[in-house]
Amino acid sequence: MIPVYAGTHVREAEAIVLSGADDLRLMRLAADSLAHQAILMLKELTGRLYGAQVVALIGPGNNGGDGLFALAALAKRGVKTTAVLLSKRSHQAALEAFIRASGRTTSVESLEVLLEDCDLLIDAGYGTGVRLDVQLPSIPRDVPVLAADLPSGVDADTGNVATTVIAADRTVCFGALKTGLTVGSGHLVSGQIHITDLGLGQALAEPEAWIVQDDDLEVLLNRDEDWTSAGAHKYQRGVLGLLAGSAQYPGAAILTARAAVASGLGLLRTMVPPAVSATLTNHVPEAVPLSDQELTVLLARNRRNVREGATRIGAWAVGPGMEDTLESRGRLQEILQAETPCVIDASALGMLEPGEHHQLRILTPHAGELRSLLSRAGVRVDAADIAADPIRWARWAAVAYDCVVLFKGPATICTAPDGYTLIVHAHTPELATAGSGDVLTGILGMLVAGAKLPATPTPGSLLPLAHRLTDLAAAGALIHAHAGSVAASRGTVSAMSIIDALPFAARHLGI
Repeated sequence: MIPVYAGTHVREAEAIVLSGADDLRLMRLAADSLAHQAILMLKELTGRLYGAQVVALIGPGNNGGDGLFALAALAKRGVKTTAVLLSKRSHQAALEAFIRASGRTTSVESLEVLLEDCDLLIDAGYGTGVRLDVQLPSIPRDVPVLAADLPSGVDADTGNVATTVIAADRTVCFGALKTGLTVGSGHLVSGQIHITDLGLGQALAEPEAWIVQDDDLEVLLNRDEDWTSAGAHKYQRGVLGLLAGSAQYPGAAILTARAAVASGLGLLRTMVPPAVSATLTNHVPEAVPLSDQELTVLLARNRRNVREGATRIGAWAVGPGMEDTLESRGRLQEILQAETPCVIDASALGMLEPGEHHQLRILTPHAGELRSLLSRAGVRVDAADIAADPIRWARWAAVAYDCVVLFKGPATICTAPDGYTLIVHAHTPELATAGSGDVLTGILGMLVAGAKLPATPTPGSLLPLAHRLTDLAAAGALIHAHAGSVAASRGTVSAMSIIDALPFAARHLGI
């Protein structure tokens, strides 16, 4: 996993490292890395260095200094370099180095003409010191952009962006990966990210979050030998209860059920309305219906933490396609009171109330549902607030509802009540399709059911178990994203095509 730090914490670490040292050391390290990436991009774009045209936006602070030193290095390689000064102030030592390398300076008024023959634009405008009300020049979309540290107009702490932002094809991030490059709109305008080590080391604070990568999946799942042993039986692979569906939305229950089974679930027990039951059985013959009497017995055993193999449901997936009725609310409360780990999605999210709940839950809201959850907890936010600082508001909900929250946005944010946060990047916009969230709920339900979490955790075990659930949530999001990628490679993406791709995604991920 890749650690992620708030931009303010990186600046503080830089100040510690620089105290009493050569204040140009870090700048030259950053500039060398920026120049290296510029050379790679020029070779990819034009096949040459000598005579290539590079224009750089140069801000008044250290970010501009990084850009000027990088331009000086490029000029020595025969690149034609022009620095567009965004301010009357510039980093003096860097500017002198650039001029000595025969670089040319000009004002922003010349930018439009310069971009007509530009092979690469380096954005070294404002970096982590940007104000979101700053006026930035508009850059044509066909101009390749390399950002120094982060694109100008992106808040390094939150991922919020200014009205005008300079979107990058590639970003060279200095010192440590900043939060603003990983979430919100900042993630969408940063392009490929390359991290340059500046030796900040122990000067850095604790990471704010962690980016999950493919090779982290085995650690996140943390499965025991029972899962893959030759003698494994279906109960060792998890028993999931499903409360979902309605006459209006039968497909949601079917998609959730099929996703859970396709992901490798051992046994699925279903509690759906009569109008859905026959259709569900036809589409998911592996599903075993639960009668009202069976449900009462199973929930009672869960409350007493009785472990009797086939009789015990290891987790519940609740909500997809469910109607908000007195009966469904009653069913949900019965399940919650049984203290079984739950994945709660869709309409069931609207049936929850904030407060302390000594059990394990994963809530899976999108932005509108997150706003509703926060509103019921007395926190008034709008869609723009959530988009501007998604980690903050996902954490608010995790605390208010005392559970793990998986927030579905441009990046998937999985967070526990104590702030432990994992981020998953899908890189698959096609996942934004009807029923995709139901598929994710089925995957998560399978993972939680197979994890064999205690039905009644002790108070001292709640925090590590919440972290375990957060790991499973991130693992589910990663599997879902890979299935979406497989489906996209085959053609049009639908919820069913994502389900069909699950076995192939699992094989690719080595699980």
